[in-house]
Amino acid sequence: MKRSKINQCIREMEQMLVNYKISLPPFCLFSPMEWDDKNQEYDEIRENLLGWDITDYGLGDFDKVGFSLITLRNGNLKNPKYQKPYAEKLLLLKEGQHSPMHFHFYKMEDIINRGGGTLVIHLYNDRGDGELDNTPVLVNQDARQYYVEAGTGVLLRPGESITLSPHQYHDFDVLEGTGDVLIGEVSMCNDDYTDNRFYEKVGRFPTIEEDEEPYRLLCNEYPKAK
Repeated sequence: MKRSKINQCIREMEQMLVNYKISLPPFCLFSPMEWDDKNQEYDEIRENLLGWDITDYGLGDFDKVGFSLITLRNGNLKNPKYQKPYAEKLLLLKEGQHSPMHFHFYKMEDIINRGGGTLVIHLYNDRGDGELDNTPVLVNQDARQYYVEAGTGVLLRPGESITLSPHQYHDFDVLEGTGDVLIGEVSMCNDDYTDNRFYEKVGRFPTIEEDEEPYRLLCNEYPKAK
């Protein structure tokens, strides 16, 4: 993924947050130069991958398969220094983009449509061996419980949310004609290295082609503390 595209995605999401009157914590606004002299006081950001996360899932076609994310807070199950049992993210899915089918082994999460278009989440149960099950799927949507057929696309309009359980396969799309969606995620601790199971083999963090200077560093690019 070209650095210029990553920079563009970050600027677009920053502008959307301005439009929605959502302010970011200071670490999301540090320039790469500012990161150069950050000491151990900022280790929680480094070690828990807080901040910007732009991914094309290693497929090289961000406008069709990709996501712009910001991790605002996160615990760490592998490091007792961090006691938070929860995480929070903001995500931007543009109309025409897709986030691939996956589940989490451990994490339970609420996905919230914070504004914009209509989010579509297709649901399957894990058969137990990583395959998609054809059994009905229990939906927990805004304190309402009901079942849908496997593969059903549940619609989340602005203000609506869904609770996704471990081993519950899900993907993300935008209902055509409704516009880009700003998504909130409130969850248990997030671990992108070991807790994601994608149905089809994809990457998680992009391979970057440095065609211009970075505007912001991604969460896996921070320099070590001085």
